[in-house]
Amino acid sequence: MENNSPLNALSGKIPFWRDIRVLRILFQVAFLLGVILLLVILYTNMLKGLRGLGLTLNLNFLQNEAGFNLSEGISYEPSDTYLKAFWVGIVNTLKVGIIGIICATLLGIFFGIARLSSNWLIRTIATAYVECFRNIPLLLQILFWYTAVVGQLPKVKESFSLFGGVFINNRGIYLPSPEPTSGMKIWIGFLGVGLLLAVILYVVRWRKLQQLDRPGFRAKWALPAFLIVALCGWFLTPMFTTIENSGKHWPLTLDLPILQGFNFQGGMRFSPEFSALLIALSVYTSAFIAEVVRSGIQAVVKGQREAARAIGLNEAQTLRLIVLPQAVPIIVPPLTSQYLNLAKNSSLAVAIGFPDLFGVGNTIMAQTGQSIPVFAMIMVSYLVMSLTTSAAMNWYNRWINRIGR
Repeated sequence: MENNSPLNALSGKIPFWRDIRVLRILFQVAFLLGVILLLVILYTNMLKGLRGLGLTLNLNFLQNEAGFNLSEGISYEPSDTYLKAFWVGIVNTLKVGIIGIICATLLGIFFGIARLSSNWLIRTIATAYVECFRNIPLLLQILFWYTAVVGQLPKVKESFSLFGGVFINNRGIYLPSPEPTSGMKIWIGFLGVGLLLAVILYVVRWRKLQQLDRPGFRAKWALPAFLIVALCGWFLTPMFTTIENSGKHWPLTLDLPILQGFNFQGGMRFSPEFSALLIALSVYTSAFIAEVVRSGIQAVVKGQREAARAIGLNEAQTLRLIVLPQAVPIIVPPLTSQYLNLAKNSSLAVAIGFPDLFGVGNTIMAQTGQSIPVFAMIMVSYLVMSLTTSAAMNWYNRWINRIGR
């Protein structure tokens, strides 16, 4: 007699068109093929439209002479190629992004901690700073700093002077420029010795704290040792260098800006456009970073502060040794987003004529008509900068979390 029990029915092989594992793979392959087909259709239509306009999709135009001037950046002449002009835009974007991240981080940490101050005045000022600058559109802030602040500075001959070497006027900010001398190589040797000594002391201090099983500043020995070696090297360098008809030959000399004619010569200059953009980006982003820092500190369990006070730590020690080390892993992920936003928001520099990546790209598109290749280059450049920043911050986040464990 044939046995038709449910167990025999379940033991039979499932047809592949009813196997959920196979269907899942087939649906994913079909979706991927559909996306590829759509991209091919769009690419074909794009090429057809470009041919109709008499354009070709290539990058040969980048080797042609640019023919336009750039007010700021690395060494560049109008006779250089479009590729060199595009590179100037990338460098300018990186410059404002890196300096802006540093300034925004310092301001954000300061105002984030100030928002938690027990002093009513400090707490209120910090709160007003955050609520004011983060709720005003960035474009308006850039225009405000450019027209109402930087643009209203005194003329060149009436410049504000700070420390005898810093001059501020409506043409920009002029700063002393450090210039390396032949003694720089010797001083770099001292710095290398100091760095090696600092690493050794850092490791020794770290192992000692692990043995004692208590928190502490790991660079307590390393940082002073490095600074002492660097300082000694600075003063010892002239003993190893000789220069004709001159005195001591330090590793660096300062090239001071000097008023000659109608403008300053020498030193380094931050243009009004760069200054306004940097101030706006730093202030705007620091308001968001301050909230990230505040929320990260408040996320630390209150009992940690109480335990720190119970063992005799003051407020500064509690914040530095107990609270901040636990808050940093919480702060880093949202902080990364603010860094990425700052780098991308720098494209608003086109509103005040700063030759950043987007501004230079617009000029190249206007002269060559190659909008699609240039737009692709701009997007890839921003993508690479953002992914690099994100990768660096993710690595740092994994590192501090590993140390915390």
